[in-house]
Amino acid sequence: MPPTPAVPTHRLVPAPAGRVHLVEQGSGPLVLLVHGFPESWYAWRHQLPALAAAGYRAVAVDVRGYGRSSKPDAVDAYRMLDLVADNVAVVDALGERSAVVVGHDWGATIAAASALTRPDVFRAVGLLGVPYTPPGGPRPSEVFARMGAEEEFYVSYFQRPGRAEAEIEPDVRGWLAGFYAALSADTMPAPGSPSPHFVARGGTLRERFPAGRLPDWLSEHDLDVLAGEFERTGLTGALNRYRNMDRDWEDLARFEGAPLTQPSLFIGGARDASLTWLADAIEAFAATMPGLAGSHVLDDCGHFVQQERPARTNRLLTDWLASLPA
Repeated sequence: MPPTPAVPTHRLVPAPAGRVHLVEQGSGPLVLLVHGFPESWYAWRHQLPALAAAGYRAVAVDVRGYGRSSKPDAVDAYRMLDLVADNVAVVDALGERSAVVVGHDWGATIAAASALTRPDVFRAVGLLGVPYTPPGGPRPSEVFARMGAEEEFYVSYFQRPGRAEAEIEPDVRGWLAGFYAALSADTMPAPGSPSPHFVARGGTLRERFPAGRLPDWLSEHDLDVLAGEFERTGLTGALNRYRNMDRDWEDLARFEGAPLTQPSLFIGGARDASLTWLADAIEAFAATMPGLAGSHVLDDCGHFVQQERPARTNRLLTDWLASLPA
């Protein structure tokens, strides 16, 4: 097999739903990078060259439903085990037998599920923004329905097919700009403002987004790239991830309470609401992630960890990767 180029290279590889689009750079041990919502492989643009320079084969995928990867029509084609199968297919298509998997946001949950269910393929796991919570507990839809009192939690809002699309798709670029600003440290709403994670009854998420400027990590060009993919594909494939959470709960029931035993890493932003909601999960890391090498919370950082603090994230990732067994 020819060596991986030193510059980013786009490829399509076969996967269970048809194809996965990926961007790869560098050569060496494989590091698979999995993005979250609402993003694409481009969320890892700062990590690809840094990992390549450190001696790794860095591969950032478009998750099923995003970008140039396949977008099945069926809602239940986006359940977690299908996305794990896509990750396994990518490793195989690249001619590798194992990989380190690193994910952000939904990508962190996908990375954790990949490591949990296929430890034969994924030898280590890095989680950004969303800590690991073992499968089990109450049905997710019931948990989300109880959140927010008179308001609706954004996950519940996303779960009804067509509703969020009707809000987002008439102005994808503007909606994304507001969403990114709402969750970034330098542009998020001031303390005491209505939370952008909840929807007033009969309202929209966008009503809570800040307006006026982009976060410092996001240039107009970056926004054009991210928005351009969704303007072409629509948002349904991306939103279908939220619409499978109860199915995932059923599919992963046999792993209830199971820890991630591989070497692991967690990086979060101090101003990310996810770390508040999931504080108990972080406190439980000693039991749920016994191979944890480090749990890092970055000051003045919101949800988009690897883009808001790329240099710090790159250093933490490369130091951790260097510590892993060959």
